[in-house]
Amino acid sequence: MKLCLAHLIAPRAKSRMHRAALLFALVSQVAWAQPPESIETIMKSMLAATQANSLPDFVASGDAAFQAGMTKPMLASVNRQLGPRLRQGYTATFLSTLKQQGYTVYLWKLEFKDGKDDVIVTMSVRDGKVGGFWLS
Repeated sequence: MKLCLAHLIAPRAKSRMHRAALLFALVSQVAWAQPPESIETIMKSMLAATQANSLPDFVASGDAAFQAGMTKPMLASVNRQLGPRLRQGYTATFLSTLKQQGYTVYLWKLEFKDGKDDVIVTMSVRDGKVGGFWLS
């Protein structure tokens, strides 16, 4: 019995092509997906409020629980860590959305001009109000 090398290679190549096509389709959806403009505006205003250490501006788009739970010392701590880096400049790249516990969760990557570690912004929104905002 003769084995043809093409018959052994073809199934693997076909499988790899299917995986590559699927990966391209998934990446393409993420690459062209964008959040609503109002959501991006809220995220940028919260980053500006973090940079300015302004609690009223930071919680302005939040729901009642978010406004009650955020304190000046909490914002001051984040401002000390990220304020100088935000002031130097950054680029925000939208990554994706998730559905979690009744919220739409928006994710961005922040790349800072200082070239140091990136930060992920996670913002949970329900009924147009922010219920959570994390920088990690």
